[in-house]
Amino acid sequence: MQTVGMAEGWAPPLRLCERDNGSCRLTLVGLTHGDGDTLQDAADDLVARLLEILSFVRVAGFPVSTEFPPPDPRLMEYVWRLGDHVWRGSDIREHLFGSIPSLDTSA
Repeated sequence: MQTVGMAEGWAPPLRLCERDNGSCRLTLVGLTHGDGDTLQDAADDLVARLLEILSFVRVAGFPVSTEFPPPDPRLMEYVWRLGDHVWRGSDIREHLFGSIPSLDTSA
């Protein structure tokens, strides 16, 4: 497993797996995933889903249910920091994927 993310601090790991049908799933562990026929398609889908989450958080904050344990504070901090980049007009791909010298797909 290769963990990449923003330089400012902790980031959830990214996991890549090949599905039975030959497609890719790229997961930002604890937040969301993206699916596609290629790694690029899966990354595009992941970014689109993540942007929806960031938009929701911008409007609603972090609604928390009393029926479940509280979310990981590191994950909440990560979402907030990533959202800050989006709200300043930055492309989140650079912050999300950074430079990936190699990606272990065995996990």
